[in-house]
Amino acid sequence: MSNNRRAIIAGNWKMHKTTAETRVFLQSLLSELGPQPPEAEVVVCPPFTSLEAAREVIKGTFVQLGAQNMHWQSHGAFTGEISPGMLIELGVTHVILGHSERRQYFAERDEAVARKLEAALLAGLTPIVCVGETLEEREGGLTDNVVIVQVQRCLHGRTPEEVSRVVFAYEPIWAIGTGKTCDAAEANRVCGVLRDTIARMTDDHTAQTVRIQYGGSVKSDTIADQMAQANIDGALVGGASLEASSFATIARLGRPE
Repeated sequence: MSNNRRAIIAGNWKMHKTTAETRVFLQSLLSELGPQPPEAEVVVCPPFTSLEAAREVIKGTFVQLGAQNMHWQSHGAFTGEISPGMLIELGVTHVILGHSERRQYFAERDEAVARKLEAALLAGLTPIVCVGETLEEREGGLTDNVVIVQVQRCLHGRTPEEVSRVVFAYEPIWAIGTGKTCDAAEANRVCGVLRDTIARMTDDHTAQTVRIQYGGSVKSDTIADQMAQANIDGALVGGASLEASSFATIARLGRPE
């Protein structure tokens, strides 16, 4: 991690935790973290139904609120969708876009992610944009090409100022929820490919400003190695974000209290 970029740790709860469970969990998490803000920026991303309850618990603390998805339109006949304005009204500051599960199960394409990114930036939200390759693509030697194309399509038409506000999450799909973690050095290499792509699309200064997380079976005992890498600026955490003590350890970047 560069000393010039503040680490960002975000917990993606996916389809877990009811409203009541959210309140209990966040109270426990705040207790685990203590009153002193950690070095990293900390974001929790509950399901839509739990956003308001989460806001109530974390209000006035250093923990920030994120959503797991959104639509690119401000309103309209889009059954089941949530607009940027709806998220902001609930106190949301960050939004995950283009997660591999959205791409795999809901046919979300790069073009849709790009439209959501534009809408998020316009609304003042911090987008966390996910990119990554499948196991088949990795074994075929296509990892770099896949992430380069995803970044290019996502950032097409964006200004350097806009790009500097984006957080990327490199999530090798084969490591999500499988217990398999990409080797820290290899994850760092791919994050470097992302950064080089951003530099070519904007400039070196912007590329060095953008924060790039690693995601994919991140655990409390792997975070320290990952954060020691020059191009990794945090983590997008799945399963380990559902347990207060493990997520607190990750939020402290694997360092003891």
